[in-house]
Order: sequence, then C-alpha cells, then structure tokens
Amino acid sequence: MEFQMQEPILVVGLGGAGSRLASSIKEEIGCDSLIISHDPKDLSRESSSKILINTNPILNPSAYLIRGISFGARSSIAEKLEPYFTIIIVANLAGKSGAALGPIVSQIGKEMNKSVLSFGIMPFKFEKDRIFFSGVSLKRLKASSDCTIIVDNDALLDSNPDLTPDTCNTITNTALMHVVSTLKNSSLPLKTNILSTSKDIPDVETSLRDSIKMLYEDVPPQSIKSTLLYVVGGNKVPIGILNSMVSTISGIFSNDSTRVSLSVANGEKSKVVLLTSIEGETRFDKYDPLGIIPSENTLDWNEPDVSVKIDLELEQIE
Repeated sequence: MEFQMQEPILVVGLGGAGSRLASSIKEEIGCDSLIISHDPKDLSRESSSKILINTNPILNPSAYLIRGISFGARSSIAEKLEPYFTIIIVANLAGKSGAALGPIVSQIGKEMNKSVLSFGIMPFKFEKDRIFFSGVSLKRLKASSDCTIIVDNDALLDSNPDLTPDTCNTITNTALMHVVSTLKNSSLPLKTNILSTSKDIPDVETSLRDSIKMLYEDVPPQSIKSTLLYVVGGNKVPIGILNSMVSTISGIFSNDSTRVSLSVANGEKSKVVLLTSIEGETRFDKYDPLGIIPSENTLDWNEPDVSVKIDLELEQIE
C-alpha cells in the first residue's frame, strides 16, 4: 500500500518553522495553506488562512497549555479542513506549537476521514528539555497519519559536526522541499519514512554515502523496507554513475524485500536525498521511556496530555 495525494490539498503549518515551510510548499505544489500557532508573529503571512491559539495573558505558555487551549479551536480547525481531501501537516516537534498541535490536527484529520501526510521535524540532541515531549508527539502524530516523514536534523549534525544548527535546518528543509516537489507525480510508502541527506558535496557518490550514514543514525539496517533515491542535479550526472549508485544502495540494503527506486531532479548542484520506508523501532521511540508500553495497555492513550487554564474565584478564608 502506498500514499497518493488527491486534490484538493491543504498544507497546515504549525508554529514558526511549520508556517515558513507551509508557505513554501503552497507555492511549490499550488495548494492552499493554513497556519496555526500560539504566536501572532507566525501568522503574518497574508496569503494563508490563520488560526491563533490565544494563550493570553500567559507570556511563556507550556506546550501542554497550548494543546489544552487548542481544544477550544477544534471546531474552527475542522471547518478549515472540511473542503479538502488531502491534508499535509508540517510540524516542528522541537517547537512548542508544533509539538503541541501536531497530534491534535492529525487526530482531527483522521476523525474526518481525510488522507493525512505529516512531516515531523525532530529536535537536536542538545535540546534535552524538548526530547521527551517531541517523542510523545511523534508517536501520536504517526498514529493519526496515513504517512509520516521524519526529518532528523540531529542525525545530520552527528554526521557533520562542523555544521551549525542553522545550516542543518537549511539543508534538511531544502531536502524536504525536494521530496514535496515530486509528491503530485509519485507515491510514498505508507506509515513511517525517514528523510536523510548530506551537505552540499560536488561528488554525488560521496553525498550518497553521507545520506546513508545519516539514515543509520536513526534506524537499524534490518528495519529498512524500501528506499526512494532522489538525485538532485541528476540531469548532469552520467548514467553509469546513476546506475552504480542504485546498485550500491541495493547491495547495502541486501534484504530481498527491500525496494530501491530512483528519481532524477534538475538542480544547479548535485546532491542525494534518501526517503526510506521503515518498519519497527527508531531511535525516536526511546525519547519516551514509557513508549515500550503498547497503546492498548495505556489507560489515557485516547486523549493527549494537556494543561488547562482555569480561573477559580475562591473567597479568602481567614
């Protein structure tokens, strides 16, 4: 089974990074967009529909509070999703709005029988205060999505320690856009996919090696079921090298059931982007220490954890 987009399409950007990427995706594939955030600054893009999760008067709300207040906007979100068949969710799970709202929006889409494709951008390893919440949010995001693509900046940084966080974000966001640009003309494996790439390297074979190294930071080789190999700037790469790359990656993923496909894209620079379908555990499952407990054995799985702001008028008792 594979995920195929059908029009009409709505891309939903959650938080700052999600809103920026949603605007780019809207321009790339010619769809509508919706921005949802607790920060009014994220809603400044005039061409998009917007929903503000109003956390006033709290100046620095927790992700749990943002999620709790978003329950009051469920009907507004559902109304925005209603006219569309395919919902693309872009959530930066390292940010408060993305991690808080990703599971809520995907759950609404699932309840409305929409076709849901989600992108989950994971935090860096040094962002220790965000790791647990991002892991729990990713688990719920995957459960409510037909197809989830995980973008792990930290794996790119592990493979290239000389890069800055901003450079990592730029590289992986560009890779994400390369995948998005082909969505209307290709299908994706259902369930969980890992997006991996490399920094700008003139040699595409070296770029392939670095992309595989990034992938192995996240999943064991036996978990890999299929791989889509995007060669950006592949129109300038000799056919013999392209054939050698496919043979190389097929040999590395030696499981007979592993399928390797090639997509050649135009570009000024040559680079490899891997979109790999996996089954089983990833390192993100360990972000939540209680993640090993099956959902059917978890009493409160149906509703995500929230914090609710309640103003109680209590008389002072002397």
